[in-house]
Amino acid sequence: MSHNAAMQLVPLIELTRGGTLENQHFGAIAVVNTQGEVVAHAGDPYWLSFSRSTLKALQALPFMQAGGAEHFGFSSEQVAMLCASHNGEEMHVAQAQTMLDKAELSYKALKCGCHVPGIFTHQERQPPPDFVIDERHNNCSGKHAGFLAYCVQHGLDLEDYIDPQHPLQQAIRRDVARAVGLTPADFKMGIDGCSAPNYAMPLAHLARGYARLASGARDSEFGESFAALSEAMTTHPELVSGTGRNDLALMRAGRGDWVSKIGADGVQVVGSKSRGEAFAMKIIDANKPALFAATVEVLEQLGWMDNEQRTAMQAWRARDIRNARGLPVGQRQAVFKLQGAKV
Repeated sequence: MSHNAAMQLVPLIELTRGGTLENQHFGAIAVVNTQGEVVAHAGDPYWLSFSRSTLKALQALPFMQAGGAEHFGFSSEQVAMLCASHNGEEMHVAQAQTMLDKAELSYKALKCGCHVPGIFTHQERQPPPDFVIDERHNNCSGKHAGFLAYCVQHGLDLEDYIDPQHPLQQAIRRDVARAVGLTPADFKMGIDGCSAPNYAMPLAHLARGYARLASGARDSEFGESFAALSEAMTTHPELVSGTGRNDLALMRAGRGDWVSKIGADGVQVVGSKSRGEAFAMKIIDANKPALFAATVEVLEQLGWMDNEQRTAMQAWRARDIRNARGLPVGQRQAVFKLQGAKV
């Protein structure tokens, strides 16, 4: 890590073994309101980070703004699938197939590729020998089904819908920029795991997008779309993530208030509908237990949790480190203090 980067990132989580420091996980956090004002932070709130799958709810904006959900008769469940990084469980595959059916398309039109479903990888078990994996099991199949539906509705080419120059991707870039308070030219572009364009942006801008998403109908520009998307996510968190997943646990604990989305490689964003605020976080080494523990600590320091929610999220702090025999051998602790947080 360069000296410059070390100044912008701060230790968020530390691991000790036998009382001796063993690991540190560095990162940055931005807590932002709908106007884009940084109300609290740790490290550099403008740290440039790829948004990864946290972008999905914003990538759905052109589809929602054009009345795509109504046009195809997408249910709230299917709107949630637009935002999903799902486990590829039967419920997810069925919803993805229904979305494709409504657009009169085959799953073979999906360009997201195939991977072993999360229901196996997250639980560290092997698929049965006769298990057949296809594109519908991809954690991004709902997003891609929405991409295709947009193209069907607007008479656009289906073959290259993930090309950065495709009209769909240009519309996404435009709407995401508007949602986060940047211009399309401000984005650094990369290609995500599902082959779609993805954008890097300062954490504070990503958080602003989620503060607006969570504020729903109160947003003057995207209100109707944000209301439908955030409502679908909090009503159907099992579709947005899946069995045993962190976003499911967060949104259930949030009782309809917290709009949560994880992204690959250490990104997490959580918005609060009632507060019109959100925080975005990047753990630079992408360690998931550290990311989950830091997320709960942010909720704690912001005063967003009551005792019931604190209990519900306790396991995700993973404070005790246990070995293969289940013996406690170390501790995982949050070591950051949000600057500017008013509890």
